[in-house]
Amino acid sequence: SLSSDTEEAVVSTQSTGKSTLKGHQLGIVSVTINTAGTVAASSSLDSTIRLWDLDSSKQIKSIDAGPVDCWSVAFSPDGQYIGSGSHSGKINLFGIESGKLEQSLDTRGKFIMSIAYSPDGHYIACGGIDGIVCIFDLATGKLLHTLEGHAMPIRSLIFSPDSQLLTTCSDDTSIKIYDVQHANLIGTLSGHGSFVLCVDFCPDNTHFATSSSDRKVKVWDAGMRRCVHTFSEHKDQVWGVAYNDNGSKLVSVSDDKDIIIYDCPI
Repeated sequence: SLSSDTEEAVVSTQSTGKSTLKGHQLGIVSVTINTAGTVAASSSLDSTIRLWDLDSSKQIKSIDAGPVDCWSVAFSPDGQYIGSGSHSGKINLFGIESGKLEQSLDTRGKFIMSIAYSPDGHYIACGGIDGIVCIFDLATGKLLHTLEGHAMPIRSLIFSPDSQLLTTCSDDTSIKIYDVQHANLIGTLSGHGSFVLCVDFCPDNTHFATSSSDRKVKVWDAGMRRCVHTFSEHKDQVWGVAYNDNGSKLVSVSDDKDIIIYDCPI
């Protein structure tokens, strides 16, 4: 799935090819797809979250996210909720069926730039413009951990498939790996020459990939905490990187207007 600064969401799937989803009135900042691969959600500067049926490319629902712009969005693993970061420092959880705000988790921080659910459904994490990571327990709604490892905005974060690790990336050019249960910093990785914009974990639970303003895509070994491969095909900053369901492919998207697909493992 791809987001853009226009009012259209572009979704590419193996079965239907490319679909253009129209409906937002202002620029789109985030697009995500549920675990089943049947529904996409997009958030926009028009303060709405729109749900789309991927088979028909039709809009299912429009959710009013309120007067404060919604930002990054993510589906809960069970597909029942969609979480959205906000400028007010709150994670807002909207019910897919109700289309309404069901719960709000307050970080007491600043603008939330990135959010992620743990695959086991126990946690939700967010990264702020102030470089702080917050991890909430979804069953109780309580803030479990506040992690202050980064010095600049956190553009992206992701849990490992087994929900044991949290990987974060930041404008400070670093990548950090945390033990979720104990909130321990396991490692700080460096190698990118500019802002690290996106991170995604491989389904093999061992590798993860990052993309950066330095035009590079890097693949890392989480256990060894080192870079195992660097792709340098893009000609401009690389805003997104994602693995497919079985980790056999990696895809990246850049300001150079190219989408590049790589074979994995490296």
